[in-house]
Amino acid sequence: MCSACERFFLIVVILFALLNGAQGQNSKLKIKEYKVPKGSHPHDVAPAPDGTVWYTAQHQEALGILDPKTGKTKHVHLGDGSSPHGVIVGPDGNAWITDSGLNAMVRVNALTMEVTVYPLPKWTGYANLNTATFDGKGTLWFTGQSGFYGRLLPDDKVEVFRSPKGRGPYGIATAPNGDVYYASLAGSYVGKVNLENGSVEVLEPPTRGQGARRVWADSKGQIWVAEWKGERLARYIPESGEWKEWKLPGRNPKPYAVYVDENDVVWLSDFGNNSMVSFDQEKEEFRVYKIPSTGAKVRQILGRKGEVWGAESGQDKLLLIKTN
Repeated sequence: MCSACERFFLIVVILFALLNGAQGQNSKLKIKEYKVPKGSHPHDVAPAPDGTVWYTAQHQEALGILDPKTGKTKHVHLGDGSSPHGVIVGPDGNAWITDSGLNAMVRVNALTMEVTVYPLPKWTGYANLNTATFDGKGTLWFTGQSGFYGRLLPDDKVEVFRSPKGRGPYGIATAPNGDVYYASLAGSYVGKVNLENGSVEVLEPPTRGQGARRVWADSKGQIWVAEWKGERLARYIPESGEWKEWKLPGRNPKPYAVYVDENDVVWLSDFGNNSMVSFDQEKEEFRVYKIPSTGAKVRQILGRKGEVWGAESGQDKLLLIKTN
């Protein structure tokens, strides 16, 4: 082989290795899938304190409960007309649900399965409730894609605010210092909520019209954003106001959910390539994990130590990635 050919071959090998190292499949981590009742359309998922996993059975008016040890599920009916979207674990250990069908926040007692409904004020009309988070003082904040965000105070009073730029509030999360941020899908911005008076500071990522869909905070308080239309992962540093974005690997990526695990690894679900994607902050590298089922449509990611969970709305399944 000529020296020029050898050099060309060597360059190709190195590039292939680099691409696979940054964006390839990690053989050490595998995805396990759990079936839930047909027609559930699991939208969001939350690992529960007792080792089970909660999910919103959006098309069956219920909170679903999966036992990963046995694979068995059960449903708790939330009420006629219910259409549960998000679910999280509250500081009280109970399930808290944003229910767009009931236009209300809903609590399910983890021990008794008792359902308590907290309706929004009638003046809001259909708020299209999406996701929720607790701040450091026990107040539950939530988003409504019709153009609202609000809070359920510890005394059970519900307050709703109109969002800047109208429609769009979607994902919401709490930083380690207790600050609350939400992402506006239609408004293409991140809102930092003033926890005292409920006002919002609008923070705009570098890419215009990026469709910020979900948001999460890491242990350092950095804010991570899944840009649905921009095909990017974005990071915002509150102390400096600095933004940075990274284009996801693959063809026509559509990052939906974002979550940061206990090791500060950033996770995303990619509708466009039917995959889960991790991002190493130090190396600034992505890794792609193909989901076994086609058309999975993972709409939410949450986790607990050593586990990352997702809800496959397109396949009536939950997925698990064990990270240790």
